[in-house]
Amino acid sequence: MDPNKYKKNANIQADSLSNTLKSVGSLLLMLLGLVGIAMELFKEGGWLKSTFSWLFESGSHMIFIPVIIFVFWFLNRIISSTPDKNEIKKSGNLPMYIMMGLGAYYLFRLIMTGGF
Repeated sequence: MDPNKYKKNANIQADSLSNTLKSVGSLLLMLLGLVGIAMELFKEGGWLKSTFSWLFESGSHMIFIPVIIFVFWFLNRIISSTPDKNEIKKSGNLPMYIMMGLGAYYLFRLIMTGGF
């Protein structure tokens, strides 16, 4: 066993204060976006209830269920696939940026109206 197996990590530096604050801000925006979407989904008469009531309203609307499943599967394939195993695809950060944008929207709405 090599006694200096961690020597390669000796030159690792901590992030600067600005990088840490940027990361914390991004995390807070994502959390605010998640909370905002959860509030919209689960409130009385929210998106979830209205979507399910529309989907199961008639047989012709139920045809959209496999289409919705296919769209979610296709989006997952687009976002998570990489052309080469050694490179990182930039679209993998797309859900994070969308959630940050929603968080900024809900933060603006919270400041202007005082609530979600």
